[in-house]
Amino acid sequence: MTFFWTILAMVAVLGVAWRYLGSYMAAVFEGRTNWLSFIEKPVYKVLRIDPDSEQTWQRYATGVIVFSGVALAFGYAIFRLQGVLPFNPQHLPGVAPATAWNTIVSFVTNTNWQSYSGETTLSYLSQMGDLAVQNFVSAAVGIAVAVALIRGFARRDSKTIGNFWTDLVRANLYVLLPIAFVAAIIFVSQGALQTLAGPAHISDALNGASQIIPRGPVASQEVIKQLGTNGGGFFNANGADPFENPTGLTNIMSILLILIIPVALTYTFGKMVGSVRQGAAILAVMAVLFGGWLGIASVSEHQANPAVAAAGVSQIHGPAGDVGNMEGKEVRFGDTSSALYAVTSTQTSTGSVDGAEDSYTPMGGFALLTGMQLGEVSPGGVGSGLYGMLLFAIITVFIGGLMVGRTPEYLGKKIQAREVKLASMGVLVMPITVLVLTAISVSVHAGRIGPLNAGPHGFSEILYDFTSVTNNNGSAFAGIGASSNYYNIINTVGLLMGRFAIIVPVLALAGSLAVKKPVAATAGSFRTDVPMFGFLLIGVVLIVGALTFFPALSLGPIVEQLSNGRFF
Repeated sequence: MTFFWTILAMVAVLGVAWRYLGSYMAAVFEGRTNWLSFIEKPVYKVLRIDPDSEQTWQRYATGVIVFSGVALAFGYAIFRLQGVLPFNPQHLPGVAPATAWNTIVSFVTNTNWQSYSGETTLSYLSQMGDLAVQNFVSAAVGIAVAVALIRGFARRDSKTIGNFWTDLVRANLYVLLPIAFVAAIIFVSQGALQTLAGPAHISDALNGASQIIPRGPVASQEVIKQLGTNGGGFFNANGADPFENPTGLTNIMSILLILIIPVALTYTFGKMVGSVRQGAAILAVMAVLFGGWLGIASVSEHQANPAVAAAGVSQIHGPAGDVGNMEGKEVRFGDTSSALYAVTSTQTSTGSVDGAEDSYTPMGGFALLTGMQLGEVSPGGVGSGLYGMLLFAIITVFIGGLMVGRTPEYLGKKIQAREVKLASMGVLVMPITVLVLTAISVSVHAGRIGPLNAGPHGFSEILYDFTSVTNNNGSAFAGIGASSNYYNIINTVGLLMGRFAIIVPVLALAGSLAVKKPVAATAGSFRTDVPMFGFLLIGVVLIVGALTFFPALSLGPIVEQLSNGRFF
């Protein structure tokens, strides 16, 4: 019953955020909000940016890549030199080359995949100057790209789609920073750490024992990791650590922070293209997919763990009813709340955890894995979820056009060969990359020794690894040893492909749409703000994911579940 009321409260909060935060973001990116102009204008002056200049899609894409390239070089240097830089009370040495490269690529691509233990690897400067900064700016890049695509639909006969540098500044200054600031104060009030003092040293005078407790500026990083759908934790245990996620309130707040911007951006989309119904249609599709996968995960995790039962361990149910699979979960959160957190994290590009996902039941893990394999569009990451779903929408209207024998249209723009090719390219990058990298890794010794489990679960760990990094998610079946040079290097291929090989086609699509003139709707036009379009869009998302990944899933979580003698 508590789970029901939690879901109900979340829906109410997200409904308010959809309407008001979505409208606010539309005003921000249309230049109608300037309450922070006293900060914004000096930033433009220092960076020598003309906020009123417009860019073609090529210049916009160049800005994204150049900015990300500079961030890679700067961040890598901090990691490698942290041993001689300040704010290092632990006196940690520089990060090893392969780990440093993997980590900075991960954070610049908004993935936050971590193959290391944060509290024993990174100094405070690395945590604040590299990771926390990238949590802001990588999220802002995703929002900027989504807004550029929206402008492509909204504009007519235009060669430009906005200014990347202006969008980047405004996304950080007007959206991410204010929300993160308020949320961080709440987290600190609940007990999350926020200090520059070094680790605490505890001694027991009675028996001579001692303990070192890691500390640091945790709360400020925790909130933006969720808000920006980043996911990288200050501590190795991530959101299961009580210093990062101390109470039930912070746990629910974490889930809400993950969802509010992806959800609100659908209203922003509808507002900027002149039809809120279009945004509501996209949100409805996202909600149906999210609800379906939440159902699979919560039902699966509310059952006894078959591996524990097979070991002869009695799993006693509590007086209030079934307690479900509590292996690897926090007692303070429970099985269904943990499943909600995990589905939220994997249905977006967040990847943060409040439990051990490797300990989920086979079908619980199946829900987390396949949620990413749909393309992280339900609702997906900040910006990336919206532009990913719009790629599917274009493919959907193309299929709808074939059904009725007329040129497909979406939001008054004719969808022709160029648009379909760009959308298909953006949709297929992820599955092709995941399957190719998985095939390579199960074929070479360095890849096969990564999983700590044998059989289908070991294969699932490899498949999950590449699904996560290529979808810029960052979560893991932690049974895989991803800290080897092999995985540190090959994972960066998935990280970069999953980010930039999708962003560039999206921006090219925005440019292609912006130059088109709108066509008037007729009685024969295929409406895209009605349930029929929503069902067709859901079908396209499911078919692409199911047909592409079903053979691989059959070798992993499906056969593992069937080996237990039942499917649910």
